[in-house]
Amino acid sequence: MAQEAKLARKLTLLDSVLLLAGGIIGSGVFLTAQKIALNTRTPLLFLLVWAIGMVITLLACFAFAEMGAMFPNAGGQYVFLREAYGEFVAFLYGWMIFTVSNGGTIAALATGFSLYIGVVFPALAANQVMLTLGQLTVHGHAITLALTRGHLVAVSAIGLLTVTNIFGVRAGATLQNVATWVKFAAIAGFVLLGVILGRGSWSHYTTSLPATAESPSLLAGMGVALIAVFWALDGWVYITWVAGEVKNPERNLPRSLVIGVLLVGSIYLAINAVYVYALPMVELAATETVAQTAAIAIFSSAVGRWLSMMIAISCFGAMAACILSGARVYYAMAEDGVFFRALARVHPRWRTPVWSLLIQGMWSSVLVLVLDYADLFTYVMFMMVLSYVLTVAALFVLRRKMPDAPRPYRCAGYPWLPALYVAFGSIWAINALWVERKDALIGIGIVLVGAPFYWYWRRRKKSAALAGVAAD
Repeated sequence: MAQEAKLARKLTLLDSVLLLAGGIIGSGVFLTAQKIALNTRTPLLFLLVWAIGMVITLLACFAFAEMGAMFPNAGGQYVFLREAYGEFVAFLYGWMIFTVSNGGTIAALATGFSLYIGVVFPALAANQVMLTLGQLTVHGHAITLALTRGHLVAVSAIGLLTVTNIFGVRAGATLQNVATWVKFAAIAGFVLLGVILGRGSWSHYTTSLPATAESPSLLAGMGVALIAVFWALDGWVYITWVAGEVKNPERNLPRSLVIGVLLVGSIYLAINAVYVYALPMVELAATETVAQTAAIAIFSSAVGRWLSMMIAISCFGAMAACILSGARVYYAMAEDGVFFRALARVHPRWRTPVWSLLIQGMWSSVLVLVLDYADLFTYVMFMMVLSYVLTVAALFVLRRKMPDAPRPYRCAGYPWLPALYVAFGSIWAINALWVERKDALIGIGIVLVGAPFYWYWRRRKKSAALAGVAAD
């Protein structure tokens, strides 16, 4: 009997850093400045909150790096949770990633790509209706269901990236790397040309947003601003999902986590520094599309299409990273026998989880057609931060549970730095549950819906095991 194909370790340190950076830098940094300006009110705090967010993220990265070096397998965070808390908790995490978090992120990035590419190429304008499917009445309001060119572009982008990743992790990584380098070049042009040739003013760094009766306190404002920062920084976990395909993971996984987050944090600081140079705090707080407004202020109105292309490329690159890495979580679940078994199959020639990639692509395409991802943002982020807190806490569980296990990398600042992250993340989650109770409970509900599916697959796994014993 031929030996079953397995994933191949073909990702270098550079691939890993670019995957992490490309996965993080999507559309978030171009859309969060208004919310952060409203809550920080001064240029110093406006920039400081990005540095704080980067440092807090690094605290989690140090803990993930130790566990990633211990368990350099496909699935990453799923594997860490399984080893610390058992199969059920890990399954619920994987269920959330598949149903909402990763599938929804791919759908949102594909939709963002279609919107911005439509600005550059009007023939692909996202709002042009191709086919009217019917009407749906919700709470007395008639909603027209239609297939638009934006839907077609978004689904086509998902299809292209899915097929590319099927033909080998090297092919997927190459496309991801090219998209990330182009993204870096575009951002570098925006930052450097904005400062050297732009028509901004350094005096903006000395003017603050006037306080009003509705202005939040310093602590509350920084807390709300950090939500937006965490959203823009989310995606650093992707590299742990593909750990089973990283060369020398004991060394490269920790390095890629730290280097990647520092790189992205520096890029974000530079972009937001240009925002302040281009616009005073009053305008930053009043403008939803800050990137476009800042570009027009320091260059000209003709720069709009160039900026739209930059954001489209950014969305495309982030989507590439999400598609490549997310499929490895479902692969790991299927390997454990708690998900569709076909998703664990690896193509003997291409060495990729073909069915996991295909099912992910199909589900994401469905979400493009039916989902308003903006409505899911709060409870997706609530559950993701909760999963990070639970995983960092798993470091303490594994230190006690497996004291003699090899640890090629040990978490910096243990136990104080991971404990600090757990404390901060827990406070943030409790506050989110209190302030946004409905959305947080919806997030918990989505995860718990997976429980019956877990028991079904677990029962099937036991039956298969018993049948195997009987056959022997």
